[in-house]
Amino acid sequence: MEEIENGILIGPDDKVKPSQAGLLGLQHVLAMDVYVPPIVLAGSLSMGAASSSGLIQSTFLAAGIGTILQTWLFMKMPVSQGPSFVPLGAAAGIVLASGGVENGMGTLIGASIIGAIVLILLGISGVFQKIISTLVPAIVGGTIITCVGLSLIPSALNDNVFEASGNVNQNILLASITALTLLIAVAISIRFPKLQRVFKTSSIIIALLVGSGVSALMGRFDWKTVSSAPWFSLPSRTIFHYGVHFNLSAILTFIIIYAILTTETTGTWFAMGAVIDHKITDKQWNQGIIGEGLSCLFAALAGTTPVTGYSTNAGVISITGIASKRVFIAAGLWFVLLGFFSKISAFLSAIPSAVIGGVFAIICVTIMLNGLNVIRRLRTGESDLYVIGLPIILTIALVLLPTKVMDEAPQMVQYLLGSPIAVAAIAAIILNLLMPKRQTLSSK
Repeated sequence: MEEIENGILIGPDDKVKPSQAGLLGLQHVLAMDVYVPPIVLAGSLSMGAASSSGLIQSTFLAAGIGTILQTWLFMKMPVSQGPSFVPLGAAAGIVLASGGVENGMGTLIGASIIGAIVLILLGISGVFQKIISTLVPAIVGGTIITCVGLSLIPSALNDNVFEASGNVNQNILLASITALTLLIAVAISIRFPKLQRVFKTSSIIIALLVGSGVSALMGRFDWKTVSSAPWFSLPSRTIFHYGVHFNLSAILTFIIIYAILTTETTGTWFAMGAVIDHKITDKQWNQGIIGEGLSCLFAALAGTTPVTGYSTNAGVISITGIASKRVFIAAGLWFVLLGFFSKISAFLSAIPSAVIGGVFAIICVTIMLNGLNVIRRLRTGESDLYVIGLPIILTIALVLLPTKVMDEAPQMVQYLLGSPIAVAAIAAIILNLLMPKRQTLSSK
């Protein structure tokens, strides 16, 4: 297997065997932690077991349908959809303000539907591509990619390792063993090119299997949850259960949420384009936002929060070198299966978060470095130092922002502050427009 210049072994349009696509698609699913946002939302709403299970299944189903739509029909790039953490606070607030889960979920679904339709119309009109072309040149795109990876690193370490459930020393040990296994697998693939097909392409699965095996020996793998879960069940808490209600305040709130999500998705697409060395066309921008809107529309009908492009997968491709769209379609099919096969879903959910964190931290770093590589290739001027630097500072500041400051901010501001990627993107765009163009410092 020959490796091309950007480290990709199999390109987006290259064919892979169905069995290999299935295994590599599962690798993406394992790295994405898709079940975490619905669990967080279910906990904040004090949902019962049936509602919580239904929310998780609906999220898997929406992620699968969205991934297939984007990869196969709309964006036509290796793109995977999943639930964002950004809407969770707003979603919980809308549901609780509207009378609780049984009455309020219909209001949330109504707001999500309108927001999704706005995205679809934005893509159909062609406005989205014009916005990107005008406001997001390469220097801004590279800065956004860098901030995407940088903003995810604290989550990989804090949420998945240091502050996760269980003994923190065990968590650190599990994360370290998993990360070390990943690095060893990648190192073997570099040292012995003939073994790339095994060790590079499957490095994440190898690391997760070793990490899960060690966690089982430590008694940290939750076998009871797996054994008690039924093999098959239908998502039971959809629009047909909750109904749909339209509330102006909720709709306006979610339109703002969708604007933030769109900014994040733009960063994800830039990151994926940088990893696979592909310049996104004008048509792809518009088609992508239509696909994003349809994915979110399906998520709303399924009774869950919006699904958006996941930047994690760009890091997975950087590590494995496999960018085939067939692999991403396989990942979408895995998500659909998880929406119905509760036993498999429970097994994946039982993998300790520290094991996921060990892989996730390395994935985040690769995303950040891909952004820096985009910037490195550009002719940069004095003003560009601030276009690049200040968004990075804002990203770190928002990640470290004390909870007390966040809680004291107005609700709409909280939604924005909850997305360091969106703030960094907005800052990079504004700085690039306002800073005077000066003499070029270097060229490469």
